[in-house]
Amino acid sequence: MKQSIAWLTGSLSVFGLITHSWALDNSVGKAGINAYELHKQPYNLTGRKIAIGQVEIGRPGRFGLDKIAAWNPSFKLAGVYFRNKLVKANGNLDNHAAMVATVMVSQDKRIPGVAPNARLYASAVGSLKKGGQSEECLASQHIAQQNSGDVRAINFSFGESLQQDPRENAKLDGNALLTKCIDWSARVHDVLYVIAGNQGKGGIPIPTDHYNGITTAYTAKRQGKFTKVDFANLSSLPVGIGRRLIKREINQGKRRAVNLVAPGNKIALYDLSGKINEVSGTSFAAPHITGSVALLQEFGDRQIRSKQPNWSLDSRRHQVMKVVLLNSADKLIDNGNGLLLGMTRTVLSKKNYNWLESDAYNNPQIPLDMEMGTGHLNAFRAYQQFSAGQWKPDNVVPALGWNYDTVTYQKYHDYVIENPLPQGSYVAITLAWDRHVELNDTNKNEQYDVGETFRDRGLNNLDLHLLSATDKTNNKNTCSSVSKVDSVEHIFCQIPTTGLYKIRVEYPQPINQQNQPYAIAWWTFSAKNKP
Repeated sequence: MKQSIAWLTGSLSVFGLITHSWALDNSVGKAGINAYELHKQPYNLTGRKIAIGQVEIGRPGRFGLDKIAAWNPSFKLAGVYFRNKLVKANGNLDNHAAMVATVMVSQDKRIPGVAPNARLYASAVGSLKKGGQSEECLASQHIAQQNSGDVRAINFSFGESLQQDPRENAKLDGNALLTKCIDWSARVHDVLYVIAGNQGKGGIPIPTDHYNGITTAYTAKRQGKFTKVDFANLSSLPVGIGRRLIKREINQGKRRAVNLVAPGNKIALYDLSGKINEVSGTSFAAPHITGSVALLQEFGDRQIRSKQPNWSLDSRRHQVMKVVLLNSADKLIDNGNGLLLGMTRTVLSKKNYNWLESDAYNNPQIPLDMEMGTGHLNAFRAYQQFSAGQWKPDNVVPALGWNYDTVTYQKYHDYVIENPLPQGSYVAITLAWDRHVELNDTNKNEQYDVGETFRDRGLNNLDLHLLSATDKTNNKNTCSSVSKVDSVEHIFCQIPTTGLYKIRVEYPQPINQQNQPYAIAWWTFSAKNKP
């Protein structure tokens, strides 16, 4: 069991026992994702009544069930399972899972989690000797169906090695059973999967080649703030002596794996025995994102209950959460004039290049940076993005907003921004949609069962353009994102001339259905939104 956990969890590094709590405080506070700001007045967002999930080899302890948890752990769990069944007392306990849960839902005053009042459901998939991707899929499905089928995000701080995959000459091509299971479940159960990125020799690449969720790399602190992609992340282009191994464990073709980065270096967390350890790895970056979803969803549900305008149940869509988190990410620090959209840090790659020096900034066919994705998670900026509300196309829209909609083949949707954008200001726009994976449901029970398979019907191609409001065609676009292989398009560019602009979502190429659901989020300069 210990051997399996060491192999399959994110590159867990333990730096010994410590007694201070500054590390998690920094990673969840202003030095990290700034989620603590949302815990305070007037926001009061702590994840109340929002269900999130956790799937790993082992599981965290539950007070009243497990003897090892008799010390009264820092969190309360809504449910614990072994795959798709209730777990036995003291069975499948794991320090790694306990520390990941601490990041999400710790209620300890010294080390509060990102969403301390969220409802966490956790499942252990068990040892590889008695299971594999089928059992991991079963556990994922089970967690997605908890809370009466209303789980908003599921955290994966583990993965499968390519060496364990039963396919001949297995590659990171999106075709592993677990990867297809994740994409199927995201669409069918409407849940955002947050996957710890692959890292280190013999890493955990499956299911980092999924399409419909978020994969994270992790950052370390520089000058008191999490800004630098850590060297342990296996996310750079494969060069040098380890090229053959690294190339095998990076997505096939031109598609990028990393969507977002979050703090993961030297994080202080409780283990099963109640001791504080300082740890590093993508395992601890991912739950920062999962917990942030709970905060945003609490706010969204509050808006729906109070019947606020420009709000609907679309706010619960996993695609909406994905674009909100990706589009609000920090890239380059704003100097106070708002032209860089109030961003709070400059993020650096392992080789110290910033976003403006990345191929993603300079090539419209590459929406995501190899190491940084769209940038660094900022929970407070994600709240600002989300709270702007939902705005439909073919009408004027505010400087900040999001939408969930469906576009038809050979058609497009235009979002005309109501006020002129000043020369020199930046815009951030993110578009996301699902790869369409179906279950080969041999027994017709509408559930995945061990032995069943999935059918990949492919990824339709959507394009994203920023145009002058008077342009009729895309020929003179100001900026574009036109990847043919990714399920995300992302624009971050500078406005060349002051004027009125519009955002165009276009559907030029179908692979399966003629109507494609999508989510979009945009953030442009607005004088009233200056920091």
